[in-house]
Amino acid sequence: MSILLPTNLQQRPCHSLSPTTPLISPSPSSSAFFSPATRRRCVRFVTSSVASLQSSVAIGSAPAPAAVVVERDQIRLGLPSKGRMAADAIDLLKDCQLFVKQVNPRQYVAQIPQLPNTEVWFQRPKDIVRKLLSGDLDLGIVGLDTLSEFGQGNEDLIIVHEALNFGDCHLSIAIPNYGIFENINSLKELAQMPQWSEERPLRVATGFTYLGPKFMKENGIKHVAFSTADGALEAAPAMGIADAILDLVSSGTTLKENNLKEIEGGVVLESQAVLAASRRALTDRKGALNTVHEILERLEAHLKADGQFTVVANMRGNSAQEVAERVLSQPLLSGLQGPTISPVYCKQDGKVSIDYYAIVICVPKKALYESVKQLRAVGGSGVLVSPLTYIFDEETPRWGQLLRNLKL
Repeated sequence: MSILLPTNLQQRPCHSLSPTTPLISPSPSSSAFFSPATRRRCVRFVTSSVASLQSSVAIGSAPAPAAVVVERDQIRLGLPSKGRMAADAIDLLKDCQLFVKQVNPRQYVAQIPQLPNTEVWFQRPKDIVRKLLSGDLDLGIVGLDTLSEFGQGNEDLIIVHEALNFGDCHLSIAIPNYGIFENINSLKELAQMPQWSEERPLRVATGFTYLGPKFMKENGIKHVAFSTADGALEAAPAMGIADAILDLVSSGTTLKENNLKEIEGGVVLESQAVLAASRRALTDRKGALNTVHEILERLEAHLKADGQFTVVANMRGNSAQEVAERVLSQPLLSGLQGPTISPVYCKQDGKVSIDYYAIVICVPKKALYESVKQLRAVGGSGVLVSPLTYIFDEETPRWGQLLRNLKL
């Protein structure tokens, strides 16, 4: 493979890196500091940089193996450094009572007082994945698309929570809705078009140079050539530099405005934000597993309560059993685990008696109004509604899954 080096490393004579010639001409006053050993260190630095460039240009190559865990006291959590994902990640942690304290917005490191052994490092999403693999980060919040593209199936990456409820999108193939593609509406039809051959392959512009070829291979589609691009992919077909694009889609509005369409069978990946971790860090780094447990407990409790409402009402009845039968006769009133029914005690004429029963149910927001209507229809009154903040289970389901995944 030919490697294109930076201009400052091209066309240099071999003797420029010889042990007897310094890389920088020292002034007379500083000549004593340029010993042969110093020059040899400079040579090693340059050659290691070239090796790094060589390893980074191979598109679709396997990611580097996981690094050995380096001893340090702090657990490192990577968060996106900018954009909507960054704001949503911080807001989610805040909703879980984990407050990210950043002294200076220009700094890339922050603290979470509720997790005194944890540092927050703000990084580009793709760098979060790379540093999870290298061992420089232990945990990270990124999109599943980024994790899949830059993680490339590395077994050291483990998804701790797969649904953080933000960053929803999907990675999809899109083609023009005009010309030769006007009547093409599925991946199968696209693959069977007679235009594509080894000499004239289907040209796909994308920033996903691992997931794209992998998807095409898994679907048995040949004669495809991928070109790398990072932005404004929607313009590529109109400019004539690509036949199709493979990109992230949220609402689909941008595709429509650029006369592009998605096709049946063309979705490569459904994505949203996930909490990922280094398997090696969880098993080898002191305190990492306990930190993950704490974060996971908070995430699970908050996300389970998200969009849920507590509905409380009073209802007359002869017994709790009789009230329960009336409530459960309505399809929307079972709640998360069935209604809670308890007596309401009143004091009349000096005696304590039960005149009402209190009904408590939890319902999702989309069913809230209909649930209240059904509750009132069977005799409910004085209905109170309040949003839920947390729902703590006896045991966090994903914690058990994580331990099984780690074989602990």
